[in-house]
Amino acid sequence: MADDCIFCKIVAGEIPGRTVYETDSVLAFLDANPLASGHTLVIPKAHAERLDDLSAGAAADVFAAVHELTPRVESAVDADAVTVGINDGSAAGQEVPHVHVHLVPRFEGDGGGPIHAVAGERPDLSDAELDAIAADIAE
Repeated sequence: MADDCIFCKIVAGEIPGRTVYETDSVLAFLDANPLASGHTLVIPKAHAERLDDLSAGAAADVFAAVHELTPRVESAVDADAVTVGINDGSAAGQEVPHVHVHLVPRFEGDGGGPIHAVAGERPDLSDAELDAIAADIAE
């Protein structure tokens, strides 16, 4: 637990949260500043700032919860779909330095865009550049 982490304080019960799911290793609660009705955050109970800081077991537990909760969130608010997202690091928009997965209910005509709208202008990459990036990731 990190003393200055708001999510760790929710896990510890020091700050109230609207819990919708809990296991020994995962907590899910409604976002206090929702983007849509039913916007839910899924977090590991153990503090981890970035995805790379999570153990394989903790990551599996978080994504098992995401898998279980996504249809439940969608059903609870009669949404048409759910956008699942993670901001991993401040440059990606992570505002709370504790791994969290957003489950954002989506509705036809809600004005939201696809995940491709998040990053701004798209790069113009050659086939050679794409091949080099793919090789680096695959290593």
